[in-house]
Amino acid sequence: MTTGKSTDEISQSPRLTRRQRRADALRRKALSPLRILLMVLALPLTTGMIAIGVYLRTSDYERHEAVIHLVALAGCDTIQRLVSGPFFEGQPGYHKRNDPDGDGVACGTRGLQRPRRAAMPGVSGTQPQQVQAPRERTVGTAKFLKP
Repeated sequence: MTTGKSTDEISQSPRLTRRQRRADALRRKALSPLRILLMVLALPLTTGMIAIGVYLRTSDYERHEAVIHLVALAGCDTIQRLVSGPFFEGQPGYHKRNDPDGDGVACGTRGLQRPRRAAMPGVSGTQPQQVQAPRERTVGTAKFLKP
């Protein structure tokens, strides 16, 4: 009575089982619940790092200015630990959310005004300049009021 296996198949049988055991061990390691959990938990961190890298490369600001601009998103307390303010509108570090009175100065002391341009020659400086009251800020239907 023969089983129908040739001598080549019988001689390779131990190799197949050894190969099969290695493949099973590798599969178990790759599909380990702990490994999958760690990969899922690391996904937001990986995505955030990629986004920051892309922003730093595509920003109009220099690299160190772009970092300051990103850190300023976290709030005035956070950015003051890195760089002392104030930050003026249109410059790195300025975000409207950090400018509660809407005067164009974020993370600064109250009453600090934006630096003014030098007077133009030929224009008399006797005219009093009007000081505008800070305007009320709105985003959508939400109002941001000064406390």
